[in-house]
Amino acid sequence: MSEDGTVRHAAVIARLRRDVIAKQPVDERERQSLSAFVEAFDQLEEPFEQESNSIHVTGSALVVGPRGVVLLKHKRLGFWLQPGGHIDPGESPWAAALREAREETGLEVDFAGPLDSEGVPDLLHVDVHPGGRGHTHLDVRYLLDGGDADPDPPEGESQEIGWYDWEAAVEQADPGLEGILRFLQRRGPDLQK
Repeated sequence: MSEDGTVRHAAVIARLRRDVIAKQPVDERERQSLSAFVEAFDQLEEPFEQESNSIHVTGSALVVGPRGVVLLKHKRLGFWLQPGGHIDPGESPWAAALREAREETGLEVDFAGPLDSEGVPDLLHVDVHPGGRGHTHLDVRYLLDGGDADPDPPEGESQEIGWYDWEAAVEQADPGLEGILRFLQRRGPDLQK
């Protein structure tokens, strides 16, 4: 890898594209998102840079545990969703999902399930949706184990946050989460599957 990280950056971009192409959709919305993701992603010079294009990749986490799933109310947009956000320079989407979940929930979360030989978790879900400020987010989502502690977000993060059982989460959450929440609900409590 070069000192500026360009080889690693190119490898992360290539890896993410492969993971998205290999992803089996959980519903029609994800099927459409997968297609839209690849079409947009292939046009982007810097897919992780929010300032380089109004279309960019974001990393999110489905934080699950014995109590269900963690949802938070977005401070600006006003709807309930999973923790996640923009990717910092030099960060992978999966690292961004982990960092954002820790920052936004105050929980000691970690990836649920094993990592592959490159230290990458399985891609759980893809959703393409409008973001704030006229942006389009190519959101890639990873499964995190949140244990069963109460969320304790720091000041500056949304304080409207909590555990939801599966049915309550489907009812409360943004529609872009419905398919993956129903999939996880059917899959049961074993996060290793």
